[in-house]
Amino acid sequence: MIELLLAIANISGGILLALATLDKWDGESNFFNKIAGFLAPFQTVIGLGLIILAILEFWDGLLFNIISILGGILLLTHVFVKVPSIESGLRKLSDKLMPFKAIIGIALIVIGILGLF
Repeated sequence: MIELLLAIANISGGILLALATLDKWDGESNFFNKIAGFLAPFQTVIGLGLIILAILEFWDGLLFNIISILGGILLLTHVFVKVPSIESGLRKLSDKLMPFKAIIGIALIVIGILGLF
């Protein structure tokens, strides 16, 4: 059950993170923009889900779960301002990961699809 939830969270988070790249591939249909528009209000929940579920499944697919945790951190960047005690460290990590946002997003989609099988 946790694996299925993590796969869904990976795909959802990947779409949100890689939207700019997916939109270029999509062309005129705006398919990914419509999905991202639906998922955007749940960005915080998806980010938390990625981190918590990846920690619960940490040793089953270590590399995949590390990528899920990094994706969760990127999705939660807007929340870090509200937690002053951990803001500086997580903000620095998020800033370092930001250039790889699309790559992490596409990796999350691939990991999520693989997790469904």
